[in-house]
Amino acid sequence: MLVGHIQEITRHPVKSFTGEQVQKTKVMDYGLYGDRSHAFKDKHGKFLTITQVPEMVRYQAVFSGEETLEQYPEIKVKTPSGNVLAWGEEAFKEEMEQLLKQEATSVVYPPAHIPFGAIEEENILLVSDASIGELKKLWGKEVDGRRFRQNLVLSLVDKTPFLEERWFGKRILIGNDVELEIKRHCERCMIITVNPSDSQRDPSLLKTVVKERNNHFGVYASVIRTGEISLGDQVFLKD
Repeated sequence: MLVGHIQEITRHPVKSFTGEQVQKTKVMDYGLYGDRSHAFKDKHGKFLTITQVPEMVRYQAVFSGEETLEQYPEIKVKTPSGNVLAWGEEAFKEEMEQLLKQEATSVVYPPAHIPFGAIEEENILLVSDASIGELKKLWGKEVDGRRFRQNLVLSLVDKTPFLEERWFGKRILIGNDVELEIKRHCERCMIITVNPSDSQRDPSLLKTVVKERNNHFGVYASVIRTGEISLGDQVFLKD
């Protein structure tokens, strides 16, 4: 059954940096190609995220070049001041020292296989356009989708809000190749309170999600069959 099409594809080359919207990408065993493939860990081996350093969200990371399984394209990082730095260069390291303000180690997970790497939940997070629209009504403010750090936004045929939550245990087909299994709710945390534009916090969004949605927004999916997806690909729900 046709349920919609792919409206947005977003991957985050660096964990907790703002990601990039792409026209197409590979879906790997671990999720979108290169998603959360680069990250920072503190001295205890824990990932550093927006939770500890809200200003991380003001840095945007993009891949610059062709996706290959041998190595990632170069990562370019746009800083809040507008500078563009390359991952690993000295100027970038100095910028990160100022940003993180603590002892930190950069880590990179290879493109061909990441058991999970810095993806700490399921492979892919998706939401629907109808659910985003309903959350705007519930919150009473415009919602910047970057807050939710989803990988896919589905434009639904049936614009019922939170329809995707009825698909747990079922599989969806995207385009010609990719198959995902919808697993469970995404339970939200303080990260959604951080404005991606200026890193300022507004706790009222999380309070709204807790009150109106039992702290759930978006659904997690695991990868059953890999392949390539593109904007506009049709999405089918398997019987």
